[in-house]
Amino acid sequence: MKLFLASVAIAIITIPLQAADKPAMDNRLFEMRIYTAAPGKLDALNARFKNHTIKLFEKHGMVNIGYWVPIDNADNKLYYVIAHKDRAARDASFKAFAADPAWKEAAAASEKDGKLVTKIEQHFLTATDFSPAIKLGAGAKDRVFELRIYTATEGNLEALNSRFRDHTVKLFTKHGMTNFCYWNLAKGEKNADKMLIYLLAHDSVEAAKKSFDAFRLDPDWLAARTASEKKAGGSLTAAKDGVVSIFMKATDYSQTK
Repeated sequence: MKLFLASVAIAIITIPLQAADKPAMDNRLFEMRIYTAAPGKLDALNARFKNHTIKLFEKHGMVNIGYWVPIDNADNKLYYVIAHKDRAARDASFKAFAADPAWKEAAAASEKDGKLVTKIEQHFLTATDFSPAIKLGAGAKDRVFELRIYTATEGNLEALNSRFRDHTVKLFTKHGMTNFCYWNLAKGEKNADKMLIYLLAHDSVEAAKKSFDAFRLDPDWLAARTASEKKAGGSLTAAKDGVVSIFMKATDYSQTK
């Protein structure tokens, strides 16, 4: 009886400790928005976000995660991610934001010489079960973020997620990369059954390339890739534009740097 009680006590102690090793699932709805600024207007767009928009987002219940511009930014783009409790909360927040007199005043003042934005893309995202908890704030000085967008081959998104869950995320850490967040498209989004979108952080573009070179030669990665592709009957990512990489720098007003 004493041995049995001791075993139960150990189980009670160890189960919470094991659970603590796994980050809690982030059930928020994430929204990635991509703005294309009008020619010569990117600085003005950033100024409007810095001085007005991000504060008004917070006022209306939205959580600012981060704001970035591509390092190679010939198309004048601004990427940002905000978080909401759910889609209903998101819609209510944006409705209140759009009707806010402070926003209307800021928008009118900033656009007195013309519109700042020519195109807006948006994607609703949910965190994967292997995504680390998002850490806002500053990291290494002047670090670089890498947005990577994967398109899975037909029927293989879960296999791709599994490979990241069981192997890739740990190997990225091993080779000096910082895992920021991993998302799939939210249910109902176009291509929700195919897309994995994630953010990494690196000390620099050169450091990123060095890390990926080492990662691609790692025997553990080679074994994981071979096994996963054998099981799936081929590559888990599409041959054309199956993997897209965009290096970005955080803006000076970003909550994540």
